[in-house]
Amino acid sequence: MADAVARLTPTAIMLLALLHEDDMHPYEMVRLLRERRADRLIALTHGTIYHTVARLERQELIAEAGSDREGNRPERTTYTLTDAGARALLAWVRHELPSIENPERFRIALTEAHNLDRAEVLALLEKRRELLAASLGAHRSARDTAISHGSHPQFLIEVHRQAALLAADIAWLDDAVEFIRHPDTVWGVIDIPATDRYLAQREAARA
Repeated sequence: MADAVARLTPTAIMLLALLHEDDMHPYEMVRLLRERRADRLIALTHGTIYHTVARLERQELIAEAGSDREGNRPERTTYTLTDAGARALLAWVRHELPSIENPERFRIALTEAHNLDRAEVLALLEKRRELLAASLGAHRSARDTAISHGSHPQFLIEVHRQAALLAADIAWLDDAVEFIRHPDTVWGVIDIPATDRYLAQREAARA
């Protein structure tokens, strides 16, 4: 992954992903991210979003698509995703989805995994499972070896905890893979049905 892509922040990735869905103005981006509870993952302040939008435009990952004004509201600039922005988004998700080094970045990659083809996501998650399994084995082996060499288990309780978390992560991942693989699971922005609920959410975000 190129350095410029690697340096993209989680906020930048989520904004690129929104524009992969459709052209939007920053105010709509903020509203839509709040509707989708993205405030669990990133700081959703107007200042942060507008600053990130400006930076992405300077990097030529997004571009102005037009502007409009309704009534007494301030003029709003709508942005579109450039080809370079789309490539950066997909490259970032491809890199972070199988990685087990940064849990916070993985949460963003998982949130935006639907921007990749279903088959590719399944392959990337299989790589992640292999890494998790290897780490779980290493933690269990290290704990057992330390105990066999005379270390008291109380001093290894954090290692035990980490092994339990890894096991739980693998179990969750197996369930997630089955969910993604299931033919009834809608996958990808293009395949999202334009239901009344989805359209109402988008309209509310624009208001």
